[in-house]
Amino acid sequence: MKLTSHLTSPSVQLGLSIGVLMYCSYGLAHAAFANPVLALLSAFVGLFIPYYSKLSNKLEEIINLRTALVSLGRLGRFVPQLAFNVGVFVALVKGGVFPPDNLSDLGGIPGIALLTTCASQGMQYGALALANREIGDRNRNVLIALSTNIIVTSLATLGLPWIKTAFMAFGLVFGVVLFMIGLLSDLRGKLPRRGGVGVFFGTFNPIHRTHLALIRDAIEARGLEKVYLHSTIVPKLHAQALERGEIRIARYEHGMRVYEKTRRADVHQNYFPTGARFYEYETREAMMRAAIDEAGLQGKVEVLSLPAAYGEGGFYAVLKHVKSLAWGKPIHGIHGSDLGGMWVRGIYDESGWLYPYPVVRRDKVSATAIRNGALGQTTQTVQTMIESLRDNTSLQSH
Repeated sequence: MKLTSHLTSPSVQLGLSIGVLMYCSYGLAHAAFANPVLALLSAFVGLFIPYYSKLSNKLEEIINLRTALVSLGRLGRFVPQLAFNVGVFVALVKGGVFPPDNLSDLGGIPGIALLTTCASQGMQYGALALANREIGDRNRNVLIALSTNIIVTSLATLGLPWIKTAFMAFGLVFGVVLFMIGLLSDLRGKLPRRGGVGVFFGTFNPIHRTHLALIRDAIEARGLEKVYLHSTIVPKLHAQALERGEIRIARYEHGMRVYEKTRRADVHQNYFPTGARFYEYETREAMMRAAIDEAGLQGKVEVLSLPAAYGEGGFYAVLKHVKSLAWGKPIHGIHGSDLGGMWVRGIYDESGWLYPYPVVRRDKVSATAIRNGALGQTTQTVQTMIESLRDNTSLQSH
């Protein structure tokens, strides 16, 4: 059963396809189909690349969690891929797939490894941006970006001058420009304008004391007139997986929908990065309003509810609405350094000249702990609502 799950996994199948693509690309470009090094290397890449995609995402998440800096997270993704690409090109040259002279104008093995890594990183972040806009999902989009880069790189090794020039431009534009966008975002977070309004997006599953502390701190530190909150309705990761039949709602428990994976689930996909239990959107929204009232933030914080706009364009559409409300004013994007917070940060960065307000999460407060029964991590009103939902569920079960 486990072997069947792996073989039918979309990520595994796509990875194997990338291995075949690599073999065919270099085989056609250099008439090297009979080369055993190319065959072995392509097989290794095809088997390893789904794990590489997951490891790259995980490494970036760890760095982001500890720093909340987009540029450092991207460097964390960049360095191991550069080392891997150096190894690949050493094997291709030493294995006689193509002569080293073909790389002379590209800086030899270090040069082409650097350029292909820059191009690959840029394409990966383009792929992640598409995933943020609900086009594909993160792991599979990254795999497609990697496969496209393999074709482009194989053409660059032909030694043709115009292809080399195009490849160098391709690598520099995709890699350097995308990195600079992240670096400028980090600088805006360190050197922001004061005033204007803030936005704070997330699952709020449920809202807790750290959320409220972030809002208060942002208002004070940035001199904000108002902060607009909006929660996810159904997280896009779950909506897509439900549509594909890879997860399902197993049951309702204590007012929460409880998800579980099905046999169609992708073995390389983390469907529940923030847990498999979610309060319904209306419940989370009610908890947010109650928490804001109890915290005495009514005049400074507004909980938005835009299900139609969210359904059409996610948080991008909600942010567009906020821009129309705060025309001409600076907008500050509040987020934590946890996985969900950094996903939201990506949306902020792709939506124009926002000033991020990043906060490194070091406390032990978490929505997961609250859902598991932890006390004292949210407001008393929200805690009462949670206990009421549990009591109602218990009564219904009897």
